[in-house]
Amino acid sequence: MDFNGAKTHIISLLRRELPPELYYHCVEHTLDVCEATRRLNALENIKDHAAKLLETAALYHDAGMLIRYADHEEASVDIACQTLPGFGYTADDIDAVVNLIRITKLPQKAVTIEEQILCDADLDYLGRDDFFIHSFQLKLEWEMNNVLKTNLTEWLKVQVKFLSEHDYFTISARDLRGKIKAKNLKEINEMAK
Repeated sequence: MDFNGAKTHIISLLRRELPPELYYHCVEHTLDVCEATRRLNALENIKDHAAKLLETAALYHDAGMLIRYADHEEASVDIACQTLPGFGYTADDIDAVVNLIRITKLPQKAVTIEEQILCDADLDYLGRDDFFIHSFQLKLEWEMNNVLKTNLTEWLKVQVKFLSEHDYFTISARDLRGKIKAKNLKEINEMAK
């Protein structure tokens, strides 16, 4: 399995071909999710082959944005299935990656520790100091892609609802991001009043 080759391929493809109006689902988001996955793998003691499969899923989880916005996870699955055999991934490897990609669709329903890690990595920013930057990138992206057009107050209320209903799955993510996520929720709640 040539993880580095698969990574180089998808990052290069995303850099070249992602639509410019993807302000949130950009290459930086993919790299951010991969790094968060790597961090959670270490904290949750996921190693070797299993860790590389999780990182592969992180790299390919939004690749479907190259094809379509709605239901992009299934397009991501198609890209992974077409691409990964060329990098020595077995059928079992690809099945694992595909299942992980599918679990990132909202609302997330992660069960296994691997699923939980990827879902937590995908929404890692909720518990970081750069939350507001990513939140407003998503607002702009949704407006540009006709997903949801809101004024500032409406957007803040959308974010309050999402953060209020979200829980990190893994103990590691809760420990790492819980306090700042609570602070972000408090701040956005105050702004939404």
